[in-house]
Amino acid sequence: MNSTVYNIEDVFQMNSTCKYDAKHLNSSSTEDLPHPPRLPRFTTAAQVRVTLTLILCALSACCNLAVLYAANHNHRKRSHVRLIISNLAVADLLVTFIVMPLDAVWNITVQWLAGDVACRTLMFLKLMAMYSCAFVTVVISLDRQAAILNPLSINKARKRNKVLLSAAWTMSVVLSVPQVFVFHVVVIDSPKRFIQCTTYGSFSSRWQETLYNMLTFTFLFLLPLFIMISCYTRILFEISKKMTEDNLLSSKVQLRRSKNNIPKARMRMLKMTVVIVLSFIVCWTPYYMLGLWYWFWPAGLEETVSQSLSHILFIFGLLNACLDPIIYGLFTIPLCMRHRQHEHNIVAFELENTNNSLMTSIRTSTSSLTLKRLTVQQTPREKLEWDREYVQRIEDDEVKNGVAFASHSSCTD
Repeated sequence: MNSTVYNIEDVFQMNSTCKYDAKHLNSSSTEDLPHPPRLPRFTTAAQVRVTLTLILCALSACCNLAVLYAANHNHRKRSHVRLIISNLAVADLLVTFIVMPLDAVWNITVQWLAGDVACRTLMFLKLMAMYSCAFVTVVISLDRQAAILNPLSINKARKRNKVLLSAAWTMSVVLSVPQVFVFHVVVIDSPKRFIQCTTYGSFSSRWQETLYNMLTFTFLFLLPLFIMISCYTRILFEISKKMTEDNLLSSKVQLRRSKNNIPKARMRMLKMTVVIVLSFIVCWTPYYMLGLWYWFWPAGLEETVSQSLSHILFIFGLLNACLDPIIYGLFTIPLCMRHRQHEHNIVAFELENTNNSLMTSIRTSTSSLTLKRLTVQQTPREKLEWDREYVQRIEDDEVKNGVAFASHSSCTD
C-alpha cells in the first residue's frame, strides 16, 4: 500500500496504487479502462504527516545520540544494563535515520524516483530497523526476568546479554532479507507515467502475500509481545511471592532493601524497562491492528478509515523512538543528581571534620605556646611560688578524693 494513500505499507510491504491499478498496467490509454486509475497525491494530511515526521526525526536523533553518549562515555562504569540501552538507542537511531526520512521523502515525491536497487535496499533496511527495535526490547524483558528470578546470576548477565543481543541483530537481518526479493520497481504509463516501489507481481495470488505479511507481523509484533507479557508476568509472580515471604518474616532483621526484599537499584531498573516495553506496545499496537484490518478486509478499511487517521497512527508508532531515550533520562537523571548530592554531602562532612580537627590542633598549639612563654617569662621566685601552689592543689584533690572514697565505703558497708 502506498504511503500516500493509506500508509500501511511502511511496515507491511504493500502498495495500494499498484494493487488497485494492476489490471490496467498493460493498458496504453485511459479510453480502454472501465474506471480511470487513481494515482496518489500529496494531500494536506500527508503534508502534516511529513512535518510531524521531520520534527520527530530531529527530536529522536538528539535524544538517542545523547543516550548513546551517556551510556558509553565512561567505560569503567559500563554495566550490562547500559549495554542493552546502548543497543536500544542504536535501533531507535536506525528508525530515525532510515524509516522517518524515507517516509517523509516518499510522501513528498509521491512516486518512487530512486531506482530498483535503492527500492530493494531501503525496504530491507526499513524492516531491519523495525525488527531491531522489537527484538532489543525483548532482550530487555529477558534481562529483567533473569535479574529478578535468578539474582545470583548477575555475574553472567553481561555475557548472556551479549549473546541475546547478537541473536536479536542476526534475526533482524535474516528476517529482512526477503524484502530484497519481493520489492521491486513497477512502472505504469496510463493515465501518465508513474513509478512505484511495490510488491506487485512477486506473489501469484493474494493468499501468498497475506501469508508473507502475517509471518512478518508475527515476528515483528506478536512474538515479541508474547515474550514480553510472559516475562513480566513471571516477574510479577516472583515479586508477589517475595512480598508474601517478607510479611511472614517481618519480625526478623532485614537488609536495607525495598519492601519486597529486592534491591532498590534493581527495582528502579525494572520500573524503567516496564515503561519502555509499555511504550512500545501502546505506540505500535493501533497501527499493527490497522494493518491486520487491511489484509483481510481492504474494502471495508477504505470505506471506514480516513487517510488522516492512518497518518496519525503511523506518527504515533514513530513516537516510540523518541520515548525510549526520554524514559531512560527520566529514570537516570534524578538518580545521578541524588548521587552527586550524596557525594557533595560526604565531601562537605569530611571538610567540616578536617576543619574542626585543624582548629583544635591550632588551639592546642596556641595554648602550649602561651604556657611556654609564661614559663620562660617567670622569675625563679615566681616559678617557685607557682610550683608550690600546683603541689598544694594536687594534695587538696587527693584529700577530697580520699574523703569521698571513705564516705562511699561506709555507705556500702
